[in-house]
Amino acid sequence: MSEKNYTLLCDFYEITMANGFFELGKKDEIVYFDAFFRKVPDGAGFAIFAGLEEIIEYIKNLKFTSDDIEFLRNKNRFSQDFLQYLETFKFTGDIFSIPEGTPIFPNEPVITVRAPAIEAQFIETFLLLNFNHQSLIATKANRIVRSAEGRPVFEFGSRRAHGRDAAVLGARAAYIGGCSGTACTMADKDFSVTATGTMAHSFIQMFDSEYEAFLAYCKVYRDNVTLLVDTFNVLSSGVPNAIKAFKECGVKNCSIRIDSGDIKYLSIKAREMLDEAGLQHCKIVASNALDEMVIRDLISKGAKVDSFGVGERLITAKSDSVFGGVYKLVAKEENGEIVPKIKVSENSGKSTTPHYKKLYRLYSKKSGIALCDAVCLFYETISDTKPITLIDPVTSEKRVFKDFFVKELQVPVFKGGKEVYSKPSIEEIKKRCEGEIKLLEKGITDLDTPDRYGVCLSESLYDIKEKLLQKVKREKGGNLIE
Repeated sequence: MSEKNYTLLCDFYEITMANGFFELGKKDEIVYFDAFFRKVPDGAGFAIFAGLEEIIEYIKNLKFTSDDIEFLRNKNRFSQDFLQYLETFKFTGDIFSIPEGTPIFPNEPVITVRAPAIEAQFIETFLLLNFNHQSLIATKANRIVRSAEGRPVFEFGSRRAHGRDAAVLGARAAYIGGCSGTACTMADKDFSVTATGTMAHSFIQMFDSEYEAFLAYCKVYRDNVTLLVDTFNVLSSGVPNAIKAFKECGVKNCSIRIDSGDIKYLSIKAREMLDEAGLQHCKIVASNALDEMVIRDLISKGAKVDSFGVGERLITAKSDSVFGGVYKLVAKEENGEIVPKIKVSENSGKSTTPHYKKLYRLYSKKSGIALCDAVCLFYETISDTKPITLIDPVTSEKRVFKDFFVKELQVPVFKGGKEVYSKPSIEEIKKRCEGEIKLLEKGITDLDTPDRYGVCLSESLYDIKEKLLQKVKREKGGNLIE
């Protein structure tokens, strides 16, 4: 990140609006934006937040170079005073965020930005780019990992990713989501995501025979060998030759990989052959067009697979490839007061929750299981010393919670433009993800028809939202605007 200037990786309207704010005297007005999402991909019960580390690095390095300013000058759209202002532009606001690796739910503030209008608006594209992409891949990876029922899953998708950054950052996100490693070497170098790999069919084709290729590979990597056994025929050629090579070299830590064909049938037969040869310790790896549904089906039908390599359907989140995170203005400061703002729609699901807010997660004192997420006004505090009444905005139902303990989810990341967040290691992020998922009700983690987790509003926040909706409705003659 520090080696490349990503400042102009923004939608052009962020610059035209910035120029407009500058010319109209609004550049220093303090505003509040929420980044959130509306729907979990694949109809799942929860998503996994990822991408914060790249957002932090972007904010820290945000600046317009002389080349950037000259490029904008040549567009003949911006005032000279505005271009001069950009010469010393930097982020000076506050950012609060849920930590990476945390399960997140629709319509709750994941990242909150408080900053002068130009600064808050300008970071929209890059913030959403990373929030959407990495959360999408982490969420998909976690579904796949859960479908494997404890068997390791490796991310194998670099060559099918949508560009170089998608390959590297996708591997990072997949690791956060629970994958055991990646095929992407750069992800290991940049983010300490363990890289792993075996061989391609071309290695075998370089030799006069499959057995000769296997033997040569075993001699080079005798401490840890995985042989690809489907270049010619898995059962009549690949597995027998692998067994012979393993035994001749005395390999103890060994695996075979099946990358084509009927994986269930081939894995069962290969397991029988390995066991008969006394290689009960030899593992079987499966790859080739896998996802959570294919893996679950293989396991349920008795496939003898010990780990999985998942490529294109993970790195592109093929079954539902849009996360849908948005960035909306929710408040602004006027005469020292925070004034709530709302975006409304005839589709009630697209109306935003206004105001500067806090986000809490309530857990059962008895079981430790997460009960609900509570979105409150910034000055409200939830205490576990007394029951609390919250309102489900989907059903308008009042829900009373008692015998709970509570955790505030968002933490400070930037204060006055200075980073105040101690970035965790990727191992710590991954462990947070694993631990927090264990605190969700089993029904919420169901792959097919998950239960809906409650994201409720405080009574005060619910009332403010309803009053603003009714105000807009009256002003528009009884109709909400799209």
